[in-house]
Amino acid sequence: MATQPDSLKRLDELKSIGQQARIIDVVGDDSISVRLMEMGLTEGEEITVLGFAPMGDPVEYSIRGYRISLRKSEANRVQIESAE
Repeated sequence: MATQPDSLKRLDELKSIGQQARIIDVVGDDSISVRLMEMGLTEGEEITVLGFAPMGDPVEYSIRGYRISLRKSEANRVQIESAE
């Protein structure tokens, strides 16, 4: 099994407000994955963590000039490359 480069991770792994990343892929081909892509989470887009709900879920992000909130289970489907 091939290993992923250290810079590749999942969107739900970003833990600090202000962290930025570039979307590599949305994993899966079910309705949730399709909906995430329809909401603008597509390859090459920059995404930034804006805030966390009091219990840590959902998380608010900025992408394409608007705000979006995703549950951790949804963010786990988005493969990213960390900008750090």
